[in-house]
Amino acid sequence: MTREERLLSAVIDAVDTLVDDYDLIDFLQTLCHRCTELLDVAAVGVMLVDQGGKLHVIAASDEHTRLLELFSIQHDEGPCVETYRDGTARLDIDLDEPDRTAGFPGFAERARDAGFAITHALPMRLRERTVGVMNLFGTRRQPFTETDSRVAHALADVATIAILQHRTLVHGNLEQAQLQAALSSRIVIEQAKGILAEHWQTGVDEAFEGLRRHARAHKLGLTRLSRQVVAGEIDSTDIQHP
Repeated sequence: MTREERLLSAVIDAVDTLVDDYDLIDFLQTLCHRCTELLDVAAVGVMLVDQGGKLHVIAASDEHTRLLELFSIQHDEGPCVETYRDGTARLDIDLDEPDRTAGFPGFAERARDAGFAITHALPMRLRERTVGVMNLFGTRRQPFTETDSRVAHALADVATIAILQHRTLVHGNLEQAQLQAALSSRIVIEQAKGILAEHWQTGVDEAFEGLRRHARAHKLGLTRLSRQVVAGEIDSTDIQHP
């Protein structure tokens, strides 16, 4: 597909979230991969904020990125943290430039060790309300073009729309219930990844890919399938190694 067709497909995925039976984690995970297809980036991470203003890693395109985002949260540093605080996008951050990484040297070092050369952070916001941050990482020092920037902002907006729409579908304490559901989903997915990785004697990225493929092939939500794996309702041998 052309870039325009892929971007349209991402928007259509977001429209699908208007129904009340969809998996937010799976949607955000797919969006991470859409970003790597549409932009010159190797990895993407998505963080959401809770009512107390604390960021949580919700989706990432690979395990290295997830761990890097966790480091950022734990040490309260990184372009994603700064972007959340002031709601301003930070693009084309060369991880080898001390002036650009002065506020987060530890994060920059970890990112370089993971093989990344450049990073971008975009707020996921509606008007003055920031609900999270999208962090993109590239392995080449290639700045975004104007078109790249527009596409990146559009994808961040798509994620924002999906998240806010999902929150309107949850009764009671909307934001807290949605976030807790997402965090619970993330935990059970990590457990299922660990089970498959142990069974296959492989990495968690391969295990996660196997989970996603099986879920889609059998029209199951990623969270639902993960719960079945953890509960032993589905034998890990029934899931095909990617």
